[in-house]
Amino acid sequence: MELLHYLPQVLSGWNLLILIGGTIVGLILGATPGFSPTMAVALLIPFTFKMDATSGLILLGVLYTSTVAGGAVSAILINIPGAPANIATMLDGHPMAKAGKATQALYYCFISSAVGGVLGVLVLIFLTPYLVNVALKFGPPELFWTAILGITVIGSLGSASVLKGLLGGAIGVWISLIGFNPVTGTERFVFSEHLQGGITIIPALIGLFAIPQVLQMVEGAKGANGGERFDMAPTSVIKAIIFNLKKVKALVIGSLSGIIVGIIPGAGGQIAGLIAYDQCKKFSHNKDNFGKGEPEGIIAAESANNAMVGASLVPMLSLGIPGSPTAAVLLGGLLIQGLFPGPDLFTQHASVAWTFMGALLISQILLVVCGLWISGIGKYVIRIPRHIMAAAVTTLAIFGTYSVQNSFSDVIIMMSMGSLMYFGMQYGFTPGPIVLGIILGPIAETNFLQSQMLAQAGDGMLRYMFGGWLNILLVSLCLLSVAYSLYASWQARKTRQRATPDHRVQVHPEANHDAH
Repeated sequence: MELLHYLPQVLSGWNLLILIGGTIVGLILGATPGFSPTMAVALLIPFTFKMDATSGLILLGVLYTSTVAGGAVSAILINIPGAPANIATMLDGHPMAKAGKATQALYYCFISSAVGGVLGVLVLIFLTPYLVNVALKFGPPELFWTAILGITVIGSLGSASVLKGLLGGAIGVWISLIGFNPVTGTERFVFSEHLQGGITIIPALIGLFAIPQVLQMVEGAKGANGGERFDMAPTSVIKAIIFNLKKVKALVIGSLSGIIVGIIPGAGGQIAGLIAYDQCKKFSHNKDNFGKGEPEGIIAAESANNAMVGASLVPMLSLGIPGSPTAAVLLGGLLIQGLFPGPDLFTQHASVAWTFMGALLISQILLVVCGLWISGIGKYVIRIPRHIMAAAVTTLAIFGTYSVQNSFSDVIIMMSMGSLMYFGMQYGFTPGPIVLGIILGPIAETNFLQSQMLAQAGDGMLRYMFGGWLNILLVSLCLLSVAYSLYASWQARKTRQRATPDHRVQVHPEANHDAH
């Protein structure tokens, strides 16, 4: 096998040093709110100019993998996801941390990330020709319905009310429409000069998640999510590995979700963790425990995130079509080195291609080792006094927001959205659905407009959007997702109503007995 032939090059002195250094740097950048995987890879592309093609791609590839996993550190410890891919991890990761199981949550995170990452890279190595044929079937209508499927997942994610979750998602989609129409160029909902460039994901992500936590820290309210002091009980790495590997269902659901989402060109990997979390919850026997510190939620979300990494490179290396925004940046790094995706990459530049894929495989082992080490020193983060943590998070939030486009308007948008989210949380709204709406809104709009133009030149909108087995399948999944969310909400409300009279029946006799 060619991979084994080029594996010694991966373990050579310089490349191995890049692997270790890139993993540590990626984990640190990923754990910093605002430094998304896309930004981290983009910032380090200039460092590859003086490297050879193999070493440069190894650095970018290992950064891609480690930043996705590193974002879970801040999501678990301070309830602020390092990147959109870690939103689902936060739903159960931070409750586990508050229960004194932060170390276990971090262990589960990195172990499941490695499992999903290995499976994703193996897909990249062995199944590229077959998966490319599937990816080519996704045109504008299929990508539109994929985005809608992601939006329908909102109703059962991180919100006590399905309707509030869906309303939050609708608000997120509306926010994504602010700015200029991508086809006509007309302004929409621009009521301030700061909104002329629209609202991008990084200011929204940091504002919606970080600022409410900062305000809760400053307020010092009882039960605030951010800035809480909790213990990190020590745990055995071996026991964590055994427990993690026993959760086969969560690992399979997460890895398959990440692979499927990753190979769809242009769909992006942000929704992989959320879809995996949603599906794992639906198939779990402990549905009520999700959102309260369920390890399966972390395992499914993180295995999906890293499985997406290798799968997103399948269409990029074979067709030049990136499967995620970070893969698009990585494609730029590939072209800068004078390499072009396609069959020639695996024939004329086989050494570069196979060494790169071998490095991605080895990086999953380093991810576990370095991640477990970071988990051990994570206790120092939660010992920081609340007021210092609030100041540090605010500084990082402003720096991370401003550094994306060097725009003070982004900082204003970030602070404004965060302040509004703080008040919205008082009424039961959560930031997850809104962020997901902002992420998926442009994908849905762009592909809908493209479908509309293509349909006008063909058989009409109805046939184009609903014709074909793939469209029918996706539409059916959307309807089932909404129906299941409403049914689960109805069942939960019915259960609470039944429990109330039972509780009263138990209390009164005891009270009467005590009175006698």
